[in-house]
Amino acid sequence: MNHTADIKKISRHFLPESFTITSWEVLEPYFKNLEDRNINSVQELEHWLRDISELEAVISEDACWRQIRMTCDTENKSLEQSYVFFMMEIQPRMQPYSDRLNRKLIENPFTKELDSKKYFTYLRNVKKNIDLFREKNIPILAELNVESQHYAMIAGKMTVQVQGQEYTLQQATKFLENPDRNLREEVYRKINDRRLQDKKELNELFTKLIEKRQQVALNAGFENYRDFKFVEMGRFDYTKKDCFQFHEAVRLHVMPLVNEIYEHKKKKLSLLSLRPWDIDAEPAGTEPLHPFKTGEELISKTISCFNELDPFFSSCLAKMKEMGHLDLESRKGKAPGGYNMPLMESGAPFIFMNAAGQLDDITTIVHEGGHAVHSFLAHDLELSGFKDYPTEIAEVASMSMELFSMDHWHVFFNNKEELIRAKEQQLERVITIFPWIATIDKFQHWVYEHPGHTEEVRAEMWMQILDEFSSTAIDFSGLDEYRRYSWQRQLHLFEVPFYYIEYGIAQLGAIGLWKQYKENNKLALNNYMKALSLGGTKTLPELFKAAGLAFDFSPASISELMQFVKKEMDSLNN
Repeated sequence: MNHTADIKKISRHFLPESFTITSWEVLEPYFKNLEDRNINSVQELEHWLRDISELEAVISEDACWRQIRMTCDTENKSLEQSYVFFMMEIQPRMQPYSDRLNRKLIENPFTKELDSKKYFTYLRNVKKNIDLFREKNIPILAELNVESQHYAMIAGKMTVQVQGQEYTLQQATKFLENPDRNLREEVYRKINDRRLQDKKELNELFTKLIEKRQQVALNAGFENYRDFKFVEMGRFDYTKKDCFQFHEAVRLHVMPLVNEIYEHKKKKLSLLSLRPWDIDAEPAGTEPLHPFKTGEELISKTISCFNELDPFFSSCLAKMKEMGHLDLESRKGKAPGGYNMPLMESGAPFIFMNAAGQLDDITTIVHEGGHAVHSFLAHDLELSGFKDYPTEIAEVASMSMELFSMDHWHVFFNNKEELIRAKEQQLERVITIFPWIATIDKFQHWVYEHPGHTEEVRAEMWMQILDEFSSTAIDFSGLDEYRRYSWQRQLHLFEVPFYYIEYGIAQLGAIGLWKQYKENNKLALNNYMKALSLGGTKTLPELFKAAGLAFDFSPASISELMQFVKKEMDSLNN
């Protein structure tokens, strides 16, 4: 199958080409038209669904641009107000209409005549949304949308002074790779001290979010927000028990490998005690990896890397660059983190990240590049709802790209030893990320199972879970205050609750695809693109199957995949 990045903006048939969302009053007539329209055949029903899809794409893209602009410049009040206006004035008024349109679809006699294979996941999502909708949740959800973004406002202002210069926390982490151990410790403490300055504000924000989320759950007839969120996120194919099994599998089958990695690091650095500021360092005399200097160089090299892997992949990034859909470098006033924002109508997504010239930034750009490729591959699907793919397969798209691309990282490192170091560090992180995924996910389960907890109990429980998944090879003595609040650095807890186990499930899928790639790279890339082209038109196990993967995160499967990564890591130096 030939894929092209020559993406075309969806042409409008229902809304005027010049239409923009300036107020609810200009938008409402289109919802009224859809609600009042008579549907007298299956053809008319499908035409009605295409009009809904067009309206959804226009609204989604408008909302996404408001969020993109705000995160690119958190200090610009007008950009914040534009986002808040949408979330408080437009979104809440749309929701009753969306519910009535969902009911109109399910109750229409011609819905039974729709192709059941084509529409199965779409209709399943519609029914789920009907089940969850409660009028009294509309204002609470609007407030949550706005308040969760306060995290970016707080974190975006955090900077530290290192060697007389101001750095964002993302930029400052490069010093943790410096051979000077005293400098590493100094910067580690500065970053954590800066975070502690806002611990009270972030604690209060999180408490407020928990209270409102719990109310949403109660209003919808759920005992707690975790149970509500599992349904809302469409987790039809696994349960909380599977998550608990995943935590246990990480403890049993991943932690021993993590301890081994850090024991090796301690020997390599000739240290009696490995401290948290040592884990990204290299021995004295070994310069940290500097794969690029500017955002321009980063994208240029990534396009070359993707081109060697598959020209279609590189053409996606080139198209985004041409459209101005990239904001890559870290700066003060920019929100933390990184994302690929799908743009439903124009098709080519937007990549946002905080590059500071490190190996991590390569991982981030190829990760978000994988998401971008997914957006391109799913763009031509007929309805917006068909592109609503499960987050687990979305993360398979991104994490597989991290592993596939490693064979072409010579574009970043022309020195063979540096290239081996980069691959080794990447594979170490493939393993060492699992304990953090388990920690964050287990913490979220506890938080929402006990919504009335105090800040003190929250800190104690966090420490208990953190200790369970912390390596015995690292000496954390004297750092308890930093560790008690280390959950506050994870933006998912504030902005996208319960979105984290996906990284674990997807990492297993990505390792499985990489295993395929090592055996037959053409077949693996074809399976990858075939699965991503399906968007959300199949169930999660079916999407994994299309990629040639089993949907399995049992302890036995996790153990087998971890051993494969370990073997690949060991072979780098042979």
